[in-house]
Amino acid sequence: MPNRRQILSAIGAAAIGSPIMPARGRQQATFDSDAFSAGVIQRLDQALAERRVWNIHGLVVLQNGKQIVERYFEGQDRARGVGDLGTVRFAAETLHDLRSCSKSIVALLYGIALHQGKVPPPEASLLSGFPEYRDLTNDDRSRVTVHHALSMTMGLDWDESSLPYADPGNSEIAMDNAPDRYRYILEQPVVDTPGAHWTYCGGATALLARLIAKGSGKSLHEFARETLFDPLGMGPTQWATGPDGEPFAASGARMSVRDLARIGTLMLAGGRFDGRQIVPASWITRCTVPVVSSDELRRYGYQWFVLDVAFGKPKGWAPGRLERMWMAQGEGGQRLFIIPALQLVIALTAGNYGADDQWIPPTRVLREIVLASVA
Repeated sequence: MPNRRQILSAIGAAAIGSPIMPARGRQQATFDSDAFSAGVIQRLDQALAERRVWNIHGLVVLQNGKQIVERYFEGQDRARGVGDLGTVRFAAETLHDLRSCSKSIVALLYGIALHQGKVPPPEASLLSGFPEYRDLTNDDRSRVTVHHALSMTMGLDWDESSLPYADPGNSEIAMDNAPDRYRYILEQPVVDTPGAHWTYCGGATALLARLIAKGSGKSLHEFARETLFDPLGMGPTQWATGPDGEPFAASGARMSVRDLARIGTLMLAGGRFDGRQIVPASWITRCTVPVVSSDELRRYGYQWFVLDVAFGKPKGWAPGRLERMWMAQGEGGQRLFIIPALQLVIALTAGNYGADDQWIPPTRVLREIVLASVA
Protein backbone atom coordinates (compact mmCIF):
# COMPACT_ATOMS: atom_id res chain seq x y z
CA MET A 1 0.00 0.00 0.00
CA PRO A 2 1.46 3.42 -0.89
CA ASN A 3 2.34 5.59 2.09
CA ARG A 4 1.55 9.28 2.49
CA ARG A 5 4.87 10.39 0.97
CA GLN A 6 4.40 8.17 -2.10
CA ILE A 7 0.87 9.48 -2.60
CA LEU A 8 1.92 13.12 -2.30
CA SER A 9 4.82 12.55 -4.70
CA ALA A 10 2.40 11.02 -7.17
CA ILE A 11 0.43 14.25 -7.07
CA GLY A 12 3.25 15.85 -8.99
CA ALA A 13 3.88 12.96 -11.37
CA ALA A 14 3.48 13.78 -15.05
CA ALA A 15 0.52 12.28 -16.88
CA ILE A 16 1.39 9.79 -19.60
CA GLY A 17 -0.38 8.70 -22.74
CA SER A 18 -2.59 9.84 -25.58
CA PRO A 19 -5.22 12.58 -25.25
CA ILE A 20 -8.82 11.69 -24.61
CA MET A 21 -10.41 11.12 -27.98
CA PRO A 22 -13.77 10.03 -29.41
CA ALA A 23 -14.36 6.69 -31.06
CA ARG A 24 -14.79 6.73 -34.83
CA GLY A 25 -18.29 6.53 -36.21
CA ARG A 26 -20.02 7.46 -32.97
CA GLN A 27 -23.41 9.11 -33.18
CA GLN A 28 -23.05 12.83 -32.53
CA ALA A 29 -25.26 14.78 -30.17
CA THR A 30 -26.76 17.94 -31.60
CA PHE A 31 -26.39 20.80 -29.10
CA ASP A 32 -23.96 23.73 -29.40
CA SER A 33 -20.78 22.79 -27.55
CA ASP A 34 -19.46 26.38 -27.31
CA ALA A 35 -22.64 27.66 -25.67
CA PHE A 36 -22.70 24.57 -23.47
CA SER A 37 -19.14 25.16 -22.30
CA ALA A 38 -19.80 28.81 -21.50
CA GLY A 39 -22.94 27.89 -19.60
CA VAL A 40 -21.19 25.25 -17.50
CA ILE A 41 -18.35 27.60 -16.56
CA GLN A 42 -20.69 30.46 -15.66
CA ARG A 43 -22.98 28.28 -13.56
CA LEU A 44 -20.05 26.55 -11.85
CA ASP A 45 -18.41 29.83 -10.84
CA GLN A 46 -21.72 31.16 -9.53
CA ALA A 47 -22.45 28.00 -7.55
CA LEU A 48 -18.99 28.08 -5.98
CA ALA A 49 -19.30 31.75 -5.09
CA GLU A 50 -22.69 31.16 -3.48
CA ARG A 51 -21.43 28.03 -1.65
CA ARG A 52 -24.15 25.90 -3.24
CA VAL A 53 -21.27 23.63 -4.29
CA TRP A 54 -18.34 23.12 -1.94
CA ASN A 55 -15.06 21.23 -1.53
CA ILE A 56 -14.90 19.83 -5.04
CA HIS A 57 -11.39 19.02 -6.22
CA GLY A 58 -11.60 18.42 -9.95
CA LEU A 59 -14.15 18.47 -12.76
CA VAL A 60 -13.79 17.25 -16.34
CA VAL A 61 -16.72 17.44 -18.77
CA LEU A 62 -16.50 15.83 -22.21
CA GLN A 63 -19.06 15.98 -24.99
CA ASN A 64 -18.57 13.90 -28.14
CA GLY A 65 -15.05 13.23 -26.89
CA LYS A 66 -14.23 16.94 -26.82
CA GLN A 67 -13.11 18.47 -23.57
CA ILE A 68 -15.70 21.09 -22.63
CA VAL A 69 -14.57 21.98 -19.12
CA GLU A 70 -11.55 21.12 -16.99
CA ARG A 71 -11.27 22.82 -13.60
CA TYR A 72 -9.19 22.12 -10.49
CA PHE A 73 -9.29 23.52 -6.97
CA GLU A 74 -7.49 23.38 -3.63
CA GLY A 75 -8.83 21.50 -0.65
CA GLN A 76 -8.43 18.98 2.13
CA ASP A 77 -8.02 15.38 0.99
CA ARG A 78 -7.63 11.86 2.34
CA ALA A 79 -6.44 8.58 0.91
CA ARG A 80 -7.93 5.15 1.54
CA GLY A 81 -5.80 3.24 4.02
CA VAL A 82 -3.48 6.21 4.63
CA GLY A 83 -5.59 8.98 6.12
CA ASP A 84 -5.33 12.75 5.99
CA LEU A 85 -3.23 14.25 3.18
CA GLY A 86 -3.70 17.83 4.32
CA THR A 87 -4.40 20.61 1.86
CA VAL A 88 -3.72 19.62 -1.75
CA ARG A 89 -3.57 21.94 -4.75
CA PHE A 90 -5.18 19.75 -7.41
CA ALA A 91 -4.08 19.71 -11.04
CA ALA A 92 -4.57 17.63 -14.17
CA GLU A 93 -2.08 14.97 -13.08
CA THR A 94 -3.14 14.72 -9.42
CA LEU A 95 -4.17 11.27 -8.26
CA HIS A 96 -7.39 11.12 -6.28
CA ASP A 97 -9.27 8.42 -4.40
CA LEU A 98 -12.19 7.05 -6.39
CA ARG A 99 -13.61 5.23 -3.37
CA SER A 100 -16.56 3.14 -4.55
CA CYS A 101 -16.16 4.17 -8.19
CA SER A 102 -13.55 1.41 -7.91
CA LYS A 103 -16.39 -1.11 -7.92
CA SER A 104 -17.43 -0.10 -11.43
CA ILE A 105 -13.85 -0.47 -12.65
CA VAL A 106 -13.63 -3.96 -11.14
CA ALA A 107 -16.74 -4.88 -13.13
CA LEU A 108 -15.00 -3.84 -16.37
CA LEU A 109 -11.93 -5.84 -15.38
CA TYR A 110 -14.10 -8.87 -14.73
CA GLY A 111 -15.51 -8.61 -18.24
CA ILE A 112 -12.00 -8.48 -19.69
CA ALA A 113 -10.92 -11.49 -17.62
CA LEU A 114 -14.06 -13.38 -18.64
CA HIS A 115 -13.30 -12.74 -22.32
CA GLN A 116 -9.81 -14.12 -21.69
CA GLY A 117 -11.25 -17.26 -20.07
CA LYS A 118 -9.69 -16.50 -16.70
CA VAL A 119 -12.76 -16.18 -14.47
CA PRO A 120 -16.05 -18.10 -14.09
CA PRO A 121 -19.10 -16.92 -16.08
CA PRO A 122 -21.93 -15.10 -14.30
CA GLU A 123 -24.10 -18.21 -14.09
CA ALA A 124 -21.41 -20.20 -12.25
CA SER A 125 -21.66 -20.95 -8.54
CA LEU A 126 -19.69 -18.33 -6.63
CA LEU A 127 -18.29 -20.87 -4.16
CA SER A 128 -17.03 -23.03 -7.04
CA GLY A 129 -14.43 -20.34 -7.65
CA PHE A 130 -13.20 -20.70 -4.06
CA PRO A 131 -12.49 -24.40 -3.48
CA GLU A 132 -10.21 -23.45 -0.58
CA TYR A 133 -13.39 -22.60 1.35
CA ARG A 134 -15.36 -25.73 0.55
CA ASP A 135 -16.01 -26.19 4.28
CA LEU A 136 -18.43 -23.25 4.02
CA THR A 137 -20.63 -25.02 1.50
CA ASN A 138 -24.29 -25.42 2.38
CA ASP A 139 -27.54 -25.35 0.42
CA ASP A 140 -28.05 -21.60 0.84
CA ARG A 141 -24.53 -20.60 -0.23
CA SER A 142 -24.57 -23.04 -3.15
CA ARG A 143 -27.39 -20.99 -4.73
CA VAL A 144 -25.27 -17.82 -4.83
CA THR A 145 -23.75 -17.23 -8.27
CA VAL A 146 -21.19 -14.85 -9.74
CA HIS A 147 -24.15 -12.96 -11.24
CA HIS A 148 -25.40 -12.30 -7.71
CA ALA A 149 -22.00 -10.89 -6.73
CA LEU A 150 -21.86 -8.70 -9.85
CA SER A 151 -25.34 -7.32 -9.15
CA MET A 152 -25.01 -7.19 -5.33
CA THR A 153 -27.96 -9.52 -4.84
CA MET A 154 -26.17 -12.30 -2.93
CA GLY A 155 -28.64 -12.14 -0.04
CA LEU A 156 -25.89 -12.08 2.61
CA ASP A 157 -26.25 -10.61 6.07
CA TRP A 158 -24.26 -7.45 5.26
CA ASP A 159 -24.58 -3.91 6.67
CA GLU A 160 -22.48 -1.31 4.91
CA SER A 161 -25.11 1.42 4.77
CA SER A 162 -26.49 2.13 8.24
CA LEU A 163 -23.09 2.49 9.95
CA PRO A 164 -20.33 4.98 9.08
CA TYR A 165 -17.09 3.63 7.66
CA ALA A 166 -15.31 4.76 10.82
CA ASP A 167 -17.35 2.20 12.77
CA PRO A 168 -15.67 -1.23 13.08
CA GLY A 169 -19.14 -2.75 12.98
CA ASN A 170 -19.55 -1.65 9.36
CA SER A 171 -19.36 -4.85 7.32
CA GLU A 172 -16.73 -3.54 4.91
CA ILE A 173 -14.47 -2.40 7.75
CA ALA A 174 -15.01 -5.71 9.55
CA MET A 175 -14.03 -7.46 6.31
CA ASP A 176 -10.85 -5.38 6.04
CA ASN A 177 -9.95 -6.18 9.66
CA ALA A 178 -10.65 -9.90 9.41
CA PRO A 179 -7.70 -12.35 9.39
CA ASP A 180 -9.01 -13.69 6.06
CA ARG A 181 -11.27 -11.21 4.29
CA TYR A 182 -12.56 -13.71 1.73
CA ARG A 183 -13.54 -16.27 4.34
CA TYR A 184 -15.23 -13.47 6.28
CA ILE A 185 -17.41 -12.60 3.28
CA LEU A 186 -18.26 -16.14 2.28
CA GLU A 187 -19.12 -17.26 5.81
CA GLN A 188 -21.79 -14.58 6.24
CA PRO A 189 -25.22 -16.23 6.48
CA VAL A 190 -27.57 -16.01 3.51
CA VAL A 191 -30.62 -14.23 4.94
CA ASP A 192 -32.47 -13.41 1.71
CA THR A 193 -33.21 -15.24 -1.53
CA PRO A 194 -30.21 -14.67 -3.86
CA GLY A 195 -31.27 -12.38 -6.70
CA ALA A 196 -34.34 -11.03 -4.93
CA HIS A 197 -33.06 -7.76 -3.48
CA TRP A 198 -30.09 -5.40 -3.70
CA THR A 199 -27.79 -4.91 -0.72
CA TYR A 200 -24.80 -2.60 -1.00
CA CYS A 201 -21.84 -4.91 -0.46
CA GLY A 202 -18.15 -4.17 -0.94
CA GLY A 203 -17.57 -7.82 -0.14
CA ALA A 204 -19.13 -8.76 -3.47
CA THR A 205 -16.55 -6.61 -5.27
CA ALA A 206 -13.73 -8.09 -3.19
CA LEU A 207 -14.74 -11.60 -4.28
CA LEU A 208 -14.86 -10.57 -7.95
CA ALA A 209 -11.40 -9.01 -7.66
CA ARG A 210 -10.06 -12.14 -5.97
CA LEU A 211 -11.36 -14.29 -8.84
CA ILE A 212 -9.58 -11.97 -11.29
CA ALA A 213 -6.32 -12.25 -9.36
CA LYS A 214 -6.59 -16.04 -9.04
CA GLY A 215 -7.40 -16.51 -12.70
CA SER A 216 -4.83 -14.09 -14.09
CA GLY A 217 -2.00 -14.78 -11.68
CA LYS A 218 -1.57 -11.02 -11.23
CA SER A 219 -2.54 -8.52 -8.56
CA LEU A 220 -5.71 -6.55 -9.22
CA HIS A 221 -3.72 -3.40 -10.01
CA GLU A 222 -1.28 -5.25 -12.28
CA PHE A 223 -4.16 -6.75 -14.23
CA ALA A 224 -5.87 -3.36 -14.42
CA ARG A 225 -2.73 -1.66 -15.75
CA GLU A 226 -2.09 -4.37 -18.34
CA THR A 227 -5.61 -4.80 -19.68
CA LEU A 228 -7.41 -1.50 -19.07
CA PHE A 229 -5.36 1.42 -17.81
CA ASP A 230 -2.41 1.13 -20.21
CA PRO A 231 -4.62 0.51 -23.28
CA LEU A 232 -6.55 3.66 -22.32
CA GLY A 233 -3.29 5.64 -22.19
CA MET A 234 -3.69 6.45 -18.52
CA GLY A 235 -1.06 8.13 -16.42
CA PRO A 236 0.06 6.91 -12.99
CA THR A 237 -2.50 5.02 -10.91
CA GLN A 238 -2.56 3.32 -7.53
CA TRP A 239 -4.72 0.72 -5.82
CA ALA A 240 -4.56 0.79 -2.03
CA THR A 241 -4.09 -2.43 -0.09
CA GLY A 242 -4.70 -3.49 3.48
CA PRO A 243 -2.12 -4.66 6.02
CA ASP A 244 -2.65 -8.18 4.65
CA GLY A 245 -1.47 -7.05 1.21
CA GLU A 246 -4.89 -7.62 -0.33
CA PRO A 247 -6.44 -4.76 -2.32
CA PHE A 248 -9.29 -2.60 -1.13
CA ALA A 249 -11.02 -3.77 -4.29
CA ALA A 250 -14.26 -1.92 -3.64
CA SER A 251 -12.76 1.44 -2.74
CA GLY A 252 -9.00 1.62 -3.27
CA ALA A 253 -8.41 2.89 -6.83
CA ARG A 254 -6.63 6.22 -7.30
CA MET A 255 -6.23 8.10 -10.58
CA SER A 256 -6.55 11.56 -12.05
CA VAL A 257 -9.98 12.95 -12.86
CA ARG A 258 -8.87 13.06 -16.52
CA ASP A 259 -8.26 9.33 -16.45
CA LEU A 260 -11.58 8.71 -14.75
CA ALA A 261 -13.14 10.52 -17.70
CA ARG A 262 -11.34 8.15 -20.08
CA ILE A 263 -13.37 5.32 -18.62
CA GLY A 264 -16.47 7.28 -19.55
CA THR A 265 -15.34 7.60 -23.17
CA LEU A 266 -14.68 3.86 -23.22
CA MET A 267 -18.18 3.14 -21.98
CA LEU A 268 -19.78 5.45 -24.55
CA ALA A 269 -17.86 3.74 -27.34
CA GLY A 270 -19.06 0.27 -26.36
CA GLY A 271 -15.71 -0.76 -24.87
CA ARG A 272 -13.57 0.60 -27.72
CA PHE A 273 -10.81 3.19 -27.45
CA ASP A 274 -8.53 4.48 -30.18
CA GLY A 275 -9.63 1.75 -32.57
CA ARG A 276 -9.11 -1.11 -30.12
CA GLN A 277 -11.78 -3.22 -28.41
CA ILE A 278 -10.67 -3.17 -24.77
CA VAL A 279 -13.84 -4.40 -23.04
CA PRO A 280 -16.30 -6.60 -24.98
CA ALA A 281 -19.28 -4.54 -26.12
CA SER A 282 -21.63 -7.21 -24.80
CA TRP A 283 -20.12 -6.78 -21.34
CA ILE A 284 -20.64 -3.01 -21.39
CA THR A 285 -24.29 -3.81 -22.09
CA ARG A 286 -24.48 -6.29 -19.21
CA CYS A 287 -22.96 -3.75 -16.83
CA THR A 288 -25.48 -1.07 -17.77
CA VAL A 289 -28.71 -3.06 -18.15
CA PRO A 290 -30.60 -2.88 -14.84
CA VAL A 291 -30.81 -6.13 -12.89
CA VAL A 292 -32.46 -4.85 -9.73
CA SER A 293 -33.74 -1.63 -8.14
CA SER A 294 -31.39 -0.21 -5.54
CA ASP A 295 -33.84 2.46 -4.36
CA GLU A 296 -36.76 4.53 -5.63
CA LEU A 297 -34.65 6.26 -8.31
CA ARG A 298 -31.67 4.08 -9.08
CA ARG A 299 -31.30 0.65 -10.62
CA TYR A 300 -28.20 -1.51 -10.57
CA GLY A 301 -26.52 -3.49 -13.31
CA TYR A 302 -23.13 -5.11 -12.85
CA GLN A 303 -21.48 -2.75 -10.32
CA TRP A 304 -22.88 0.29 -12.19
CA PHE A 305 -25.87 2.41 -11.23
CA VAL A 306 -28.46 3.17 -13.91
CA LEU A 307 -31.04 5.95 -13.65
CA ASP A 308 -32.98 8.49 -15.68
CA VAL A 309 -32.25 12.21 -15.50
CA ALA A 310 -34.50 15.07 -16.56
CA PHE A 311 -33.31 18.36 -17.99
CA GLY A 312 -34.47 21.14 -20.25
CA LYS A 313 -37.47 23.41 -19.82
CA PRO A 314 -40.54 21.61 -18.43
CA LYS A 315 -43.71 21.67 -20.48
CA GLY A 316 -46.79 21.63 -18.34
CA TRP A 317 -46.44 18.68 -15.97
CA ALA A 318 -43.70 17.10 -18.11
CA PRO A 319 -40.20 17.35 -16.55
CA GLY A 320 -38.49 18.17 -19.83
CA ARG A 321 -36.20 15.76 -21.62
CA LEU A 322 -35.58 12.42 -19.89
CA GLU A 323 -32.48 10.37 -20.68
CA ARG A 324 -30.80 7.24 -19.34
CA MET A 325 -27.60 7.76 -17.33
CA TRP A 326 -24.91 5.36 -16.12
CA MET A 327 -23.15 6.26 -12.90
CA ALA A 328 -20.18 5.20 -10.81
CA GLN A 329 -20.21 6.82 -7.39
CA GLY A 330 -17.84 6.93 -4.46
CA GLU A 331 -17.88 8.16 -0.87
CA GLY A 332 -16.88 11.80 -0.43
CA GLY A 333 -18.47 12.93 -3.69
CA GLN A 334 -16.57 10.98 -6.36
CA ARG A 335 -18.69 10.55 -9.48
CA LEU A 336 -18.57 9.43 -13.07
CA PHE A 337 -21.77 10.36 -14.91
CA ILE A 338 -22.28 9.05 -18.46
CA ILE A 339 -25.30 10.09 -20.56
CA PRO A 340 -25.17 8.13 -23.83
CA ALA A 341 -27.87 10.07 -25.70
CA LEU A 342 -25.89 13.29 -25.20
CA GLN A 343 -22.47 11.66 -25.62
CA LEU A 344 -21.71 13.34 -22.31
CA VAL A 345 -19.13 12.36 -19.67
CA ILE A 346 -18.84 14.16 -16.33
CA ALA A 347 -15.98 13.14 -14.02
CA LEU A 348 -15.89 14.74 -10.58
CA THR A 349 -13.70 14.37 -7.51
CA ALA A 350 -14.38 15.92 -4.10
CA GLY A 351 -13.35 15.78 -0.46
CA ASN A 352 -16.59 15.60 1.48
CA TYR A 353 -15.73 12.29 3.15
CA GLY A 354 -18.03 11.21 5.96
CA ALA A 355 -20.37 14.20 5.57
CA ASP A 356 -24.12 13.63 5.71
CA ASP A 357 -24.62 16.16 2.90
CA GLN A 358 -21.83 14.87 0.66
CA TRP A 359 -24.34 13.96 -2.07
CA ILE A 360 -25.41 17.58 -2.59
CA PRO A 361 -22.37 18.99 -4.48
CA PRO A 362 -22.21 16.23 -7.15
CA THR A 363 -25.98 16.33 -7.60
CA ARG A 364 -25.91 20.09 -8.11
CA VAL A 365 -22.95 19.86 -10.48
CA LEU A 366 -24.90 17.38 -12.57
CA ARG A 367 -28.35 18.99 -12.53
CA GLU A 368 -27.89 22.72 -11.86
CA ILE A 369 -24.60 23.26 -13.68
CA VAL A 370 -24.04 20.72 -16.45
CA LEU A 371 -27.53 19.62 -17.51
CA ALA A 372 -28.92 23.12 -16.98
CA SER A 373 -26.44 24.27 -19.63
CA VAL A 374 -27.74 21.88 -22.29
CA ALA A 375 -29.92 23.92 -24.64
